[in-house]
Order: sequence, then structure tokens, then C-alpha cells
Amino acid sequence: GILERLNTGEVVIGDGGFVFALEKRGYVKAGPWTPEASVTHPEAVRQLHREFLRAGSNVMQTFTFYASDDKLENRGNDLRLTGQQINEAACDLAREVAGEGDALVAGGVSQTPSYLSCKSEDEVKAVFKKQMDVFVKKNVDFLIAEYFEHVEEAEWAVHVLKMSGKPVATSLCIGPDGDLNGVSPGDCAVRLVKAGARIVGVNCHFDPMTCVKTVKLMKEGVERAGLKAHYMVQPLAYHTPDCNRQGFIDLPEFPFALEPRVVTRWDVQKYAREAYNAGIRYIGGCCGFEPYHIRAVAEELAPERGFLPAASEKHGMWGSGLDMHTKPWVRARARRDYWEKLKPASGRPLCPSISTPDSWGVTKGHADLMQQKEATSEEQLKQLFKKAEAND
Repeated sequence: GILERLNTGEVVIGDGGFVFALEKRGYVKAGPWTPEASVTHPEAVRQLHREFLRAGSNVMQTFTFYASDDKLENRGNDLRLTGQQINEAACDLAREVAGEGDALVAGGVSQTPSYLSCKSEDEVKAVFKKQMDVFVKKNVDFLIAEYFEHVEEAEWAVHVLKMSGKPVATSLCIGPDGDLNGVSPGDCAVRLVKAGARIVGVNCHFDPMTCVKTVKLMKEGVERAGLKAHYMVQPLAYHTPDCNRQGFIDLPEFPFALEPRVVTRWDVQKYAREAYNAGIRYIGGCCGFEPYHIRAVAEELAPERGFLPAASEKHGMWGSGLDMHTKPWVRARARRDYWEKLKPASGRPLCPSISTPDSWGVTKGHADLMQQKEATSEEQLKQLFKKAEAND
């Protein structure tokens, strides 16, 4: 199981970002970001699982991000599929591919519209329980509560998930400044461990090095409190030095113009080493992380793991395969120091290198974050456009 692996010091490599990868491939709709593709296009989800497995992942996370009933029917998202159908299909796909290698299956829940709309603790917990019941029925190996902006909601998720009797990992989408209510990373981690999480960390919203920094703060807080936990990190595959507390969602490029910010495979190798040196043993990726990024994690940590992933048969370490190129100046790049020293250009001479993030400053309880079943109306959009123009 996951705890046995981590207890022995084994490096566990997570997978990458399914919603962004499948949106680019035409199977997920940007906006709702819901995972009905597990039912409607299982071949696409299965293939992405397989690519991450081949790249070195040894956790197949169910494609159940935003698969709660309240999210599936939010803002006019008329799917005609139930959360149970999607969650069951996602579990079957993850288990099928995990069986093709040495991988565990993790069932995942994430933050809910119910919490943002100030529903009661019992109502929010009921949403998590519906997903957990499917994961128990499908006998996943462990559970992940991921992508939480508020530690309180994550605590509620842990309280529910630990009732399964399976190990619970919890991952917040926060940076060094803490959650959206200003709770520090260290305090967040302590609260999650006390709630019953055995693995704590962060995912999404921030770049790899920022996420490692945040998990270091969590680790320091847990150790100060005299508690014990394992640590995980699954960051964005985008550079985000200009983000504020809410991360890349506030960047004007989100979500359709983030490509200039994509991290290289060499950036990922540096991240993997930094995470390992920080004592983090569950290392993966989130939005933007493609299989080649996960392969970079597996290649960097191959000395510790004792083997390379299958996908490395088609990849020369540090560009060594370029010695077979027809052009001599490209063959001259078949060396580590070239790629380590390179400062990649964006090719966009009239574009800034840094953006100014939006700063609406809203969080749970604010009228702008109240959710609804009905589609967003034209009048609601007009008001949002007006507010956005005023903030420019």
C-alpha cells in the first residue's frame, strides 16, 4: 500500500494533469472542467493513464476531479450523467491500467460548489460521502482530498474519507501565504494531520519550486507540533512568479494562453531533486504536467529508485540522443551543461515576461462566489464584464 511504500522511504511518483491534458485533446470542456470523459470517451482517459504509467507514475489517480453531483450540475452543466456513473467508470479505468504495472489506485475528491455557497458542514460532507462510497465499493488503494483553497473544507473531506478505513492524503492548492482565509501552510498541515490525513502537501495553482517551498513550510509546522506525516507535491507545469495568493487562476493568461509559461523537462528534473532533498517522497504533477514531465521526475530520481521508466527507452538522458541528429550544431547540444545553462526564449518580442494578476479578492461567503444550478445569465455576465473593465 501507499503507507508501506512511503514508510520504507520509497519514492512514489504521481501522475500529471488530466483536465488540462484532456481539454487540449478535445475531451474536457474548459469552464466546468468536469470529468465525464471517463464515461463518454474512456479510450482517451485510458490512454492518458497508460502514458503516465509508461513515464514512471506508480499512482493511477481516478479521473474524478470535480465529479461531485453539485459540481456536475453547476451553472447549467446539463450532463445527463450522475456522479456515481462517472466515479465508477473512472475507478475501473484507473484499476485496469494500474494492473498493467506496479501502480496503486487513488480515489480523489476536490473542493465543492456547496462549500463556496456556504452550505452547512453536514451538506458538504454528504457530497464527499457519495464519492467515497463509490471508492470503497471499487476498492481503491487509498484516497486523496485534493485541490482545496480552504483548509476547513479539506478537514471536512478528511473526516469523511477516513471513515473508509483507507489511508487519506490531503493536498491544498495554496502557496507560501497560506489558504484563502490566511491560515499559514504550517497551521494548515497541522490541522489536516490532526483530522486524520497521513500524507499532506499541495497541488496545482503554483509552479514547482513555489510548491516545494510551501510543502517545506507545512513540514516545519508538523514537526514543530510534534506530529508525523508523509509529504506530497503535485505542482503546475507553468512558471508563476507573478501570482498572488490565489495562484494561476488570477493570471490574465488563464486558462487559454499559458503555453509561454510551460516548464521544460529540465526544469522538472531540478524540481524533482529539490522536492526529494526537502524530504518529500510523493512527487508528481498537476495541470500542465504531461507524460514527458513525469518521465523527467522518474529519470532524475532513477538513482534512488534503482530503475528508469519504460518511456526512457525513447529518451536520451540530458539530450544524449541528439548525437544521432543530422545537423552538427544540434549534435553539439547532446550534453547536460548545454541544457542546464540554456535560458529559453519565448519568441514573443512584444509580450511582457511578467503579468499583473487580477485581484478581485473574493473568497467563500462573497456574493460573486455563490454558485447556482442555473446557467450564468446574460445579465450576470454583463455585470462581470463591467467589473473586469473597472479593475483593468
